[in-house]
Amino acid sequence: MKIFHTATDEEIKNGEVTDVYFIRTIEILRAKGIKKRVVMEVKANSLPNGYEWALLVGVEEVSRLLEGVPVDVWSMEEGEIFKGGEPVMVLEGEYTQFGHYETAILGMLCQASGVATKSARCKMAAGDKIILSFGARRMHPSLAPMIDRAAYIGGCDGISVIKSAQMLGLKPSGTMPHSLILIMGEPVRAFLAFDEVMPEDVKRVCLVDTLYDEKQEAIAAAEALGKRLFGVRLDTPESRRGNIKEILKEVRWELDLRGYDYVKIYLSGGVDEKEIEETKELVDAFGVGTAISNAPTINFAMDIVEVEGKPFAKRGKLAGKKQVWACRECGNRKITRFDAPPPICCQREMEPLLKPLLKEGKLVRELYSPEEIRSRVLTRLKSMKS
Repeated sequence: MKIFHTATDEEIKNGEVTDVYFIRTIEILRAKGIKKRVVMEVKANSLPNGYEWALLVGVEEVSRLLEGVPVDVWSMEEGEIFKGGEPVMVLEGEYTQFGHYETAILGMLCQASGVATKSARCKMAAGDKIILSFGARRMHPSLAPMIDRAAYIGGCDGISVIKSAQMLGLKPSGTMPHSLILIMGEPVRAFLAFDEVMPEDVKRVCLVDTLYDEKQEAIAAAEALGKRLFGVRLDTPESRRGNIKEILKEVRWELDLRGYDYVKIYLSGGVDEKEIEETKELVDAFGVGTAISNAPTINFAMDIVEVEGKPFAKRGKLAGKKQVWACRECGNRKITRFDAPPPICCQREMEPLLKPLLKEGKLVRELYSPEEIRSRVLTRLKSMKS
């Protein structure tokens, strides 16, 4: 008996996590002896909150889902930047062989891409400041590794969940919770205990907003730990926050005034890209939770655009198999029919973004590590606007 309300890998792979009308469609087609080869494309006609671009994440999971299924897939690379209206993935095969995977395919792409996109926007807002993913507690724990992977690919410098970090080959990032201070009964007692018990490779970052004024607890932490103190974290709740920028100014001033200018300032608790932009001159690292883990999903749809080799689509959709092209020099993009010759831009052929991923269910492309994807994402973000 399962104790958590989640689907297993096997259940997902078996197509059990799907909307029932796809199963009914396949039953009808098989009962009528209809076997037709279709081309389906995955795209989002618009992006959330007026975004001009988004990041594609979830490609690896889709490739694992469809391995062994007689279907051909072309896809943008994991971590590729795309715009509204651009197909990010194209699937071709006999419909009854893969149609029941539509729910899972979209679920894998929509949420992960949304998380990665918000992470990228936070990282862009922060510039060279550190962004940590702290949002696992806002979603079902079974999703934590997926969320943290997408957040890391999008630009987060670290993640807090142990299992996520293990899967990514990272060391988990974290400081101390309010519970430690409340159970110890007094901030300085908790700070000293943390310093005494934690191994040397754990940074001494003290939480300084539990019982007293933030600057008072920050000074107490610095006086107690001296050079061993790496940083202080403010997680001030909204009900007590007032003007957080002024509170940060006070903490920074009081620490610097006493010679503790080496102490870093961390900010967490309801942080989003707007707050990052407003406070980054005073903050060295941000812990971002809900804004990333509960990011708006990318509203991908998966639609038939060809049937038996002929362009055919529902109203409101452009029929025919398509290719998306990019000029890496100037950023220009273009959508053409799939078999069109490469457009020319900046005196060179544009790059096709939809590249072979699976051929008859066999993986035909290298899948890069999250670290390699993240590195490519950060490079490309430098040329993007939020």
